[in-house]
Amino acid sequence: MALQEEFESHGNWLFRYRSYLPILIVLVGWGRYLRRVLHPEEFPLYVADYEQLYFAVAIGIGLLGLLIRVYTVGYSPRNTSGRNTKVGQVADTLNQTGIYSIVRHPLYVGNFLMWLGPALVTVDLWFIISFCLLYWVYYERIMFAEEQFLRKKFGEIYLQWSAKVPAFLPNFSNFTPPQISFSWKKVLTKEKNGLSALFLIFFLFDVSVLLFNPDHYTSRILIGLSVGSGVLYLILKFIKSKTSLLVELIAKDLLIFKSKQSFAKKLFFGEF
Repeated sequence: MALQEEFESHGNWLFRYRSYLPILIVLVGWGRYLRRVLHPEEFPLYVADYEQLYFAVAIGIGLLGLLIRVYTVGYSPRNTSGRNTKVGQVADTLNQTGIYSIVRHPLYVGNFLMWLGPALVTVDLWFIISFCLLYWVYYERIMFAEEQFLRKKFGEIYLQWSAKVPAFLPNFSNFTPPQISFSWKKVLTKEKNGLSALFLIFFLFDVSVLLFNPDHYTSRILIGLSVGSGVLYLILKFIKSKTSLLVELIAKDLLIFKSKQSFAKKLFFGEF
């Protein structure tokens, strides 16, 4: 198998099992976090007086990643810019506006920041560096596979778009407003797992300190956010399974998006 096809095959395989990467990061990170609790002298970056600041910054970075995902999902029609499914990748249109006008893989940028947050809580420089390298190696293959699919399907349009839009580091000067309205229904359907998981992870990290330090103070704000996000997850899960309130009414959005894409394509190729 040629190296190009091998990378594409690896990327498709890694995408199917991408949910296990955060579990690995959290488990190893939790171990390093508890090690830091027991032996803070082994962690030169750790300063006890700034522990709450570390936690706040880490949560903030994780939330920034979640917000990037929320913005991306809320402004993206279904089946755009490549999606891996059980039958392979699917892309009805190439999303080139909104956040996709400044970066080609905004969801993976969001994922990186979401999981960088828990990594930073460890205050372990080598673990943080290892996480960054592992994430890049893992998702580089996935991005390669997705881009190979999009290049084959959309040809010159894809090449023109990818030539000016970076893969991972945003270029904000390229920003073009989204072509569809923001959909909270889609966000609540797709991102409820990420919201509850993020706060739950930070909560478990913090509460686990009580195993070794009964006097440890857990922020009431963190407790409230964790419980609130968990309750919201259960409510949304119930609504989705028992009602049609969260059924995404995307046919109209997709039709509008396709008509605009068709207009742009004709304009691009001078068909008017």
